[in-house]
Amino acid sequence: MARVFLVDDHEVVRVGVRELLNSADDLEVVGEAGSVAEALARVHASGADVAVLDVRLSDGNGIELCRELRSQLPDLKCLMLTSFTDDEALFDAIMAGASGFVLKRILGNDLQNAVRKVAAGESLLDARSTAALLNRIRREREEGDPVRTLTEQERTVFDYIGEGLTNRQIAEKMFLAEKTVKNYVSHLLAKLGLERRTQAAVLATRLRKPAPPSEG
Repeated sequence: MARVFLVDDHEVVRVGVRELLNSADDLEVVGEAGSVAEALARVHASGADVAVLDVRLSDGNGIELCRELRSQLPDLKCLMLTSFTDDEALFDAIMAGASGFVLKRILGNDLQNAVRKVAAGESLLDARSTAALLNRIRREREEGDPVRTLTEQERTVFDYIGEGLTNRQIAEKMFLAEKTVKNYVSHLLAKLGLERRTQAAVLATRLRKPAPPSEG
């Protein structure tokens, strides 16, 4: 039995998805939330194996929620559900640790199967999506702006690193758990191709300084 937690700010959507998943003998909806705040408060106690997250929520977005939940509950699998075909959201969802990304117009049986696969530890990201992701990272690095691959939260952490703040200080400023900040640091180092925090601090400082005027 795969236990599922639903996060969507439209009650009608939640009701429909809940009834669809509960109609399967091997799936059970164990909790729901209509916002990021509600989800963070309820998912832990639900014992869910899979979180089905709407990408766009009233008080934030499901992708950052996915990142936060994955940092707190590493065994929780996240399946992103959205009404929009958005390459940017797909890219961010992959980097946030989502196991899959499906559109709300998906057929009922296909959604059930998607939840089953994610619960079993499989990825719904096909070879084409993975190749597109790698090509984008490669292209953006070649364009000379290494921080373009960072999410908004990762960029904020990156800037704080450049100011010399510790993980604990960054966590206090961003109202996050210190472990979450540590995960952000790991993600941004990987994206930037760096091995150590000091390298990120040097890069952030260099990018913050204006280029010296050319002589002549």
